[in-house]
Amino acid sequence: MDSRARAHIALFTVNLIYGVNYVVAKGLMPVVIGPSGFILLRVLGAGGLFWAVRAILSERILVVDIPRLFLCGLFGVALNQMMFFHGLMRTTPVNASIIMVATPILVLVLSAIIINERITPMKALGVALGAIGALSLIFLKPASASSGASLLGDLFILVNATSYGIYLVMVKPLMQRYTAVTVMSWSFLFGLILVLPFGVGELAAVQWSGLAIPILVALAFVVFMVTFVAYLLNTWALRHVGASVAGTYIYMQPILAAVFTWVFVQIGAERLGIPGDHDATLGLPQLLCAAAIFLGVHLVGRADRTR
Repeated sequence: MDSRARAHIALFTVNLIYGVNYVVAKGLMPVVIGPSGFILLRVLGAGGLFWAVRAILSERILVVDIPRLFLCGLFGVALNQMMFFHGLMRTTPVNASIIMVATPILVLVLSAIIINERITPMKALGVALGAIGALSLIFLKPASASSGASLLGDLFILVNATSYGIYLVMVKPLMQRYTAVTVMSWSFLFGLILVLPFGVGELAAVQWSGLAIPILVALAFVVFMVTFVAYLLNTWALRHVGASVAGTYIYMQPILAAVFTWVFVQIGAERLGIPGDHDATLGLPQLLCAAAIFLGVHLVGRADRTR
């Protein structure tokens, strides 16, 4: 299996993890832990793991790359996570999902501007097809009448989508010189400095002794799999594929989230001790949307392979 195929498997795995995370982490905020405290927990836990692994590698970085690593920490860790969690609390999941669909388009444009990644007709077609599939899937899911959207919440999600797009483009050149562990270690260190003032109070307020085992397992899953493993795989994949390819995989998240929500409903999420509202419908329309998304990702990947 060549490196590009492994990179696509890694990107699919990342979004598979994010699909599970939609169900697992949904009920943890703000009852168990506040959003800023949750982000600080993720950055502390995953950052510690990255630095523990990096201690074995002992890879040095060039001083000239420190500003770019700081920007990766700012856009890929601090702004990305804080804007998403705080935005989701202030807007509807439908609004958030629609705005997040803009991410691959932003990545495509930013890649062309910042790192001169060529936009081919096939790549543009793949991005458009994925957007159509993702938007159709979103509009098939009715909005909850009890949830409200705000302009501030929508703005936070837009900043999140933009910051993630900038991160994917900024981190790409670093992956040509360093391992993913080294890049993530420094990015999370800078990210920790930025999120610490916002999350320390909420993290300190968590009553750890009163948390049930399933809740602790859910928190550990978010720290280890959703943060450490997902960031590691996503960054490593950028060594072998273009930033626009990695960005396009975000289109898979709505369908994967729907699939795992449906699975949790079938097996009984409450019996697993996972709180939150678990509701999903899977039928022919959703499967057609998924097909459009997968085809779009395939076209972008094929265009990247032949550039």
